[in-house]
Amino acid sequence: MNFEHIEILWLLWIIPVMVAVFVLRQHHKAKLLSDFASPAMASRLQPDLSRRRPAIKLTLLCLSVAFLIIALANPRRGSSLLEGEQKGIDMAVCIDVSNSMLAQDMKPSRIARSKQVVQNLMNQLGGDRVSLVVFAGRAYIEMPLTNDYSATKMFLDQINTDLINEQGTAIGEAINMGMATLGYGESGNDDTPQWEPNKSRAIVIISDGENHEDDAVEAAKEAASQGIMVCTIGIGSPNGSQIPVTDRNGRVTDWRRDSDGNIVTTYLNEEMLQDIAKAGNGIYVHAGNGNAAIDDLVKQLSKLDSQKFGATQFATYKSQFQYPLAAGLLLLLLEIFITERRNPKINFNKLISRKKD
Repeated sequence: MNFEHIEILWLLWIIPVMVAVFVLRQHHKAKLLSDFASPAMASRLQPDLSRRRPAIKLTLLCLSVAFLIIALANPRRGSSLLEGEQKGIDMAVCIDVSNSMLAQDMKPSRIARSKQVVQNLMNQLGGDRVSLVVFAGRAYIEMPLTNDYSATKMFLDQINTDLINEQGTAIGEAINMGMATLGYGESGNDDTPQWEPNKSRAIVIISDGENHEDDAVEAAKEAASQGIMVCTIGIGSPNGSQIPVTDRNGRVTDWRRDSDGNIVTTYLNEEMLQDIAKAGNGIYVHAGNGNAAIDDLVKQLSKLDSQKFGATQFATYKSQFQYPLAAGLLLLLLEIFITERRNPKINFNKLISRKKD
């Protein structure tokens, strides 16, 4: 037994909150009643008051909520292994980790938004394989090509601006390193190149576009000549933003300054990113456009021909949500029909005698 959406089970914390609210409410009601009348007088004023029924109703309601939350999490059982052919594209995601990515013109920061964009992108991928490259003044492979998205997200969480000491924005080197993760330049034991140009590879650059180190457009052209599509995602604002200096608690203590002591302002260079995408036969999107930007990017990547990665096994499960759903609704109906007060006793003899009269 497992759950398709196990994170939803965190909602079960609602139940102890419900119990706490009930206890406080009952205590408050009892205090108000004791201030108004003595226990003997209170029992006479409310002869049909039940102490058990509110607790029974709460129990039914809590159980109902628990079963409905479990139903939302979709419990599954009875897995079976099926074999199928895995197809997709190979994609290198290159993330800018230079100091300018600390700017907060995109909340919470450019680097944090970059990671959110990659997360959203992976949520829309199918059987595609992904590699991660980080770059500033130099470029390094953070994670080689894989279709293990859980591992990709784990490496993604570790990305920050402290990974590379050498500052700058070497987008061209990042493209070359992305090509390397896709197999470009690899050779076999007989020194025969294994690389075969095709249309199932892509490189996605996420940056503010302040390229200072190399000719990124030429690197994108080289990638396109090898059948690799290069797309770019802009992070930041063309209006510019200062780069904060923070303490260990994340509080801004100053702003980054140049050698003359002037505060540095970093700008999004959309023209550069657009030129790179054009040279790489891809598209440019701005991260500020939210899901629409990711949708446009995925649509562009879908134009690539998928390649076969070989046979793979995957597990299938049978959903069991209908059982806790039915139990939750039944308990909810019972809770609704049970009143907090005792039902008045019906004297059937009196009813019969009245009808005879």
